[in-house]
Amino acid sequence: MPLIVNGARQVGKSYILQKFGKQEFDSYIIVNLEVDKALAEKFDSHLAPAGIIQYLESAYSQRIIPGKTLVILDEIQASERALTSLKYFCEQAPEYHIVAAGSLLGVAINRNKYSFPVGKVDEMTLFPMDFEEFLWALGRENFAELIRKHFESNEPLDVHAMAADFYNQYLIVGGMPAAVKEFMNTNSFVAVADIQNRILNEYIADMVKYAAPATSIKIRACYEAIPAQLAKENHKFQYAVVQKGGSSTIFGESIEWLKYAGVVLKCQKTTQGALPIKVYVDLSDFKLYMSDVGMLTMQSGMGAQAILSPLEVESPFMGAIAENYVAQAFSANLIPLLYWKNDNTAEVDFVIQKGVDVIPVEVKAGVWGRSKSMNIFMTKYKSAYGIRISKKNFGFENGVKSVPLYAAFCI
Repeated sequence: MPLIVNGARQVGKSYILQKFGKQEFDSYIIVNLEVDKALAEKFDSHLAPAGIIQYLESAYSQRIIPGKTLVILDEIQASERALTSLKYFCEQAPEYHIVAAGSLLGVAINRNKYSFPVGKVDEMTLFPMDFEEFLWALGRENFAELIRKHFESNEPLDVHAMAADFYNQYLIVGGMPAAVKEFMNTNSFVAVADIQNRILNEYIADMVKYAAPATSIKIRACYEAIPAQLAKENHKFQYAVVQKGGSSTIFGESIEWLKYAGVVLKCQKTTQGALPIKVYVDLSDFKLYMSDVGMLTMQSGMGAQAILSPLEVESPFMGAIAENYVAQAFSANLIPLLYWKNDNTAEVDFVIQKGVDVIPVEVKAGVWGRSKSMNIFMTKYKSAYGIRISKKNFGFENGVKSVPLYAAFCI
């Protein structure tokens, strides 16, 4: 079947597919459907694979040989009919290797006339780089492997302080490949912020391009309100923070748009700690995080010096940044984002299902913190153990696995 690679703008979809084409095929053709209007029009009038292949060979003066040439249809959301054509490649011409890349904008939403080729394509999602991949980019593969070993053994890590320093850098740089590359080249957080601002402008441009004018204003308002939502003591998304008198009727569609665009992560509330936790989700109660913690740090205005300071910074927002970082790490590992709250005030930051165990996960920006809510959860649902993610080194005591913030990718 053809493959669709989803993901937000600037996470590296085009790059990784071209790299794949170079390494695994004799040749490849990449076509940007936002730029190549002639091809987009060809799809409008012609869906048969034979005609499309003939056009591509003529337009690019290159033979497309089944099994040896990779055809990359980039920005496929720009042509609904191109997306539909993947069904016919699957059914009529499975010998051709077709891969499509698209920002989730449009691919998930911009379906006005034609149906999505359900069951006729494979799908993968490319996320921003997580902290482990950040270490790889810095040439610290062995460091990442060491962290994984200590996560398994629960033995304290000797180079804990050094790992924490890399984690602090990651909170500023984040996982957008262009930002990571800029940091590698310049070692400048100011230069990184310039890249992040450029990516933000591209997101805003897409909001205008792929939504009606009135909707795009609401989408942007919801996105820009995320730092303020996370700055509250209660991180639950509240429509009134976006606009006085706001409601799900006004902003619900905008939030779904952002989620499908891949630029936000939605964490739903679950009301039970019993199996399976997904069936106890309260759809009306959720938290929103940014898909990249570096973008959150930049947009919030949290200075790099505050994060890098050896002194404990007394800012409640550091807790929000740490929580966003963990949400990003879980998403990259395909862990559904859920949190638990009871009828009173007890709240657990994340709840994950591992086999037959439901595990509460608490996130602290500092070394230690109260665990009252997690204790309530573990007692009520007889949890096998709990996980506390904080600045503390690895360890395991009193039924709680201590995981340093920098090791969240191991979960």
